Amino acid sequence: MELRHLRYFIAVAEKENMTRAAAQLHVSQPPLSRQIRALEDELGVALFNHGAKAVRLTEAGKVFLAEARAVVERANEAVHLVKAVAGGKRGEIHVGYVSALSTEILPRALRLFQEANPYVRVQLHDMSMQEVLQGLSEEKLNVALVEQVPRKLMTGLTFEELHRDPVCLAAHPAHPLAHVRKVGLEQVARERLIGFAAANYPDYRDWLAGLFAPLKLAPQFAEEYASATSAMAAVEAGRGVALVTRSFIRWAGPRLKVRPLTPAPPALIFGIAYRKGVNSPAVKNFIAAAKRSDSA
Repeated sequence: MELRHLRYFIAVAEKENMTRAAAQLHVSQPPLSRQIRALEDELGVALFNHGAKAVRLTEAGKVFLAEARAVVERANEAVHLVKAVAGGKRGEIHVGYVSALSTEILPRALRLFQEANPYVRVQLHDMSMQEVLQGLSEEKLNVALVEQVPRKLMTGLTFEELHRDPVCLAAHPAHPLAHVRKVGLEQVARERLIGFAAANYPDYRDWLAGLFAPLKLAPQFAEEYASATSAMAAVEAGRGVALVTRSFIRWAGPRLKVRPLTPAPPALIFGIAYRKGVNSPAVKNFIAAAKRSDSA
């Protein structure tokens, strides 16, 4: 039994006439009649009562008609779904991101993507930088919004810049530096610094060393955390200060004070990372939406 047998049967049942059904199906009547008889032989039951000018469904035929329609409809839905997935209009993608991007790029990229791809499900994964790189390499993530890292850590991956964010200081509102108009790095070097664990942010220590090298000073690490949320909780508790990006202001709100640095250090580069040779239309659409997000 094939789908065409079911379609032939449905046409005959609806038209109640072999000639009209054959015309609808664009086949000749004799082959259509043979197909219907072959279907009845395979089922071992009569589906039609044949009259002089019309055919009527038997009781078994009426039951089979409902089932045949359901099967054909499901097959049609499967075809439409496959074409939609192939065209990037349906499916599911997994997007990793670091917390620093959750207040700026991510919401805009999601909005632009979902407006154009409402039936593609986006699974979000808040991760450390190390977890993102591992997720991409193991193909657990399709794409990720991350800070730029050294090329040696991007084997097999592509990175495209989306946004540059100035580096600032985050402090508890009661901290003396919270009320300074612009904070110098030499002042930061005298404070207890809340940092990020090297295991999760592999480039963090090298970045800090380069930042303080011109001053010939070294930051005083007080505590290190695996996530930005934990680090900021420590800052809010008054356990130290932290270097963050300016977009962090939206995330921190009134709980913390974010002050600019002088002289201004080089801005951090954020962008989108994905495996080389990506061929998923949905992933390509998300990458395109992320590229548009910085101007949205």
